[in-house]
Amino acid sequence: MPRTKKQGVIFGLLMSYVMAYGMEVYNIAIKQGFNLNIGGFSTMTNHVFVSAAIEASYMGVFVFITSSLWGNRIGAAFAARHTDPHKDSPYFCRIMRQAGTVAIMCPTMSLIASILFNLILAHANPINLPAIWVGTVIKNLPMAFFWNMFFAAPFTHWLFDKLFPNP
Repeated sequence: MPRTKKQGVIFGLLMSYVMAYGMEVYNIAIKQGFNLNIGGFSTMTNHVFVSAAIEASYMGVFVFITSSLWGNRIGAAFAARHTDPHKDSPYFCRIMRQAGTVAIMCPTMSLIASILFNLILAHANPINLPAIWVGTVIKNLPMAFFWNMFFAAPFTHWLFDKLFPNP
């Protein structure tokens, strides 16, 4: 875990971009017709990974800013309310913090993505923003949760520990 402000920024950037990239792969694949229920693997192409890298390059900035401003703080408050570090395992406390952060960050980033991709780039009617946003949250929340729990957080912790080994 980060021990200095600089390490905290680096950890936050790593987590932000790993989350952004995974969510962009997911959303671009869905947009291109990927669907597990109808043999969706045939619609998944390498182009998805390249397009996701391009979109994640700027969406990661939004993730970093919003997580720094309120996502991480609210996630920490959620964990503090539902765990006791003296009684609960450190792993459980970390999982609860991740869950709290995802519960705030997914609706936040879904709103940003709804505005950016639907209103600004696709010129959708602004009156439909609430429906677009709710649909985006419903679609993204399960993926955001599981991506964070099983890949983004473990990978980011592993990479951070390689970059900054404990003395």
